[in-house]
Amino acid sequence: MSKFVDLNSDVGESFGSYKLGLDQEVLKHVSSVNIACGWHAGDPLIMDDTVRMAAANGLGIGAHPGYPDLMGFGRRNMDITPKEARVYMLYQLGALHAFVQASGAKLQHVKLHGAFYNTTSVKPDLAEEVINGILEFDKNVILLALSGSYIAKRALEKGLRVAQEVFADRAYNSDGTLVSRKLPGSVIHDKNEAIERVKKMVLAGKVTAIDGKEISIAADSICVHGDNPEAVNFVNTIRKSLEAEGVELKPLNQFIR
Repeated sequence: MSKFVDLNSDVGESFGSYKLGLDQEVLKHVSSVNIACGWHAGDPLIMDDTVRMAAANGLGIGAHPGYPDLMGFGRRNMDITPKEARVYMLYQLGALHAFVQASGAKLQHVKLHGAFYNTTSVKPDLAEEVINGILEFDKNVILLALSGSYIAKRALEKGLRVAQEVFADRAYNSDGTLVSRKLPGSVIHDKNEAIERVKKMVLAGKVTAIDGKEISIAADSICVHGDNPEAVNFVNTIRKSLEAEGVELKPLNQFIR
């Protein structure tokens, strides 16, 4: 049986006159995209353009809701209530859906951004309301969540389709969470090391944590970043390396049931 995996990237994160990322190049190499919804990054014009580019490339389109924190790019923690978590997610999901619908495409998934993603991965009360909001919006939308996280497990229990996400260039703690970006070694800069880690996660279901412990991990989708020419080449190399191992790259909705 063939092995399928999705390759996703966060895009649409420019804002007004400020450009971030090489979206047009990244879209050539991935199978799904997570499009910023205007709170941590993005704006209506960029959302519209990015959705249409993704649809034209036949990619799986996902909403990428974050905290209302443009200055901090959504990476700063915020003390929010479960109700706020639900409505923050719903508000941004609805905004992107308008552009997706106008383009004639369908919304494939939702993936939270930054601190919103990390917090809801481990806090049951926030995770519960995010899941409830997705179910209220559309029970067929896939939740793209950190592999093995609380929110991924709970969403499956509640009947939501879930894709387990791994990261090509991020270090892991032994509990499966991502090492904080504030700590040394949190980002893997060696391209060859990152590619070998990706292949191990996809083919063997294992990753070596920052403390040297080998842990199990499920990889339905690999997150890659393409915010500079070197990173775009890295994305392309990952794709080719996986294909050389017989792994087929597909959008999530083609194999997540």
